[in-house]
Formats: sequence, C-alpha cells, structure tokens
Amino acid sequence: MTKLQKQFGILYFCIKYQRKLTTKETYKHSIPIQIRFSDIDALSHVNNSFHAQYYDVGRINYFQEVMKQKIEWSNIVVVIVHIDIDFISPILQGDNIYVETKFFSFGKKSMKMHQQLIEKTTGITKSKCTTILSGYDNKANISAIIPENFKKKFLAFEN
Repeated sequence: MTKLQKQFGILYFCIKYQRKLTTKETYKHSIPIQIRFSDIDALSHVNNSFHAQYYDVGRINYFQEVMKQKIEWSNIVVVIVHIDIDFISPILQGDNIYVETKFFSFGKKSMKMHQQLIEKTTGITKSKCTTILSGYDNKANISAIIPENFKKKFLAFEN
C-alpha cells in the first residue's frame, strides 16, 4: 500500500466515522445531569472538561442498569483505553441536560460505547462521545478477553 493510499484510507475512515456519528441513533439509557455552579467557566458556559465527567456519570449508571445491580468496580472486567469527544454546542447554566448512553460494538478484547449530551427542551446535541473499553484482568494487570456472559448482558439490554 502506498503512502497516498494509506492517507486516503485514513481520510475515508474519518469521513465514514463522522457520518456514523451524525446519524440519528436510539438510546435506551438516558439520565439527567445536574449542572453545578462550579462547572461554569469565565465564558458563562460549562467548561469542556466537565463533559467527560458527565459522560462518566452516564456510563456508571448505564453499567448498573445493564448489570441490574450496584457495580463493585474492583471486579469490573473492562477499563477505558480511549475517549473521543466532539464539542458541538456550548452548555449553559439552566440547560436541561441529559446524557444518553449505548454500546455499539464488541470485539474479542474491546467494546465501544457512544454517548451524547442532549438539551432535552430543545433537542440540541451539545457533544458526542465515543469510548473504547478494553477487557482487563485486575489481578494480573493485563488486557483480557471480555467474558461472553458480560457481553450477553449488554446485547440483551440493547436488543
């Protein structure tokens, strides 16, 4: 493969990925986010760094709903290895923000999740997030295959 073909392939992937993010998706998990005064920056909107914290809240609640129990995080079989956030529109104090969460693919050792922050009153998407989680063996401190019973719970929830 030539250098030009590799660059074109990366460009094609990025365009395909952006198209995937802009398609209307359905989410079975959605929770409200409380905007705190300390989240607001000098520009009078929620600082971008807080988007990641809002996504954490959504992810934690999503896992608990999928597993149908309070999660003992020291026993969880995946860890976050990559987070990608697209900032679309500022979040302002007084916005009615919800984080919506879903998983969209499993590999042998990884899973990908998609989330978005939505202003429920207007329907405006504030940001979108893609997270990659890797299977993890906490005792050996190495990557691991994601157990089938773990995958089945997510598949059952989403279907």
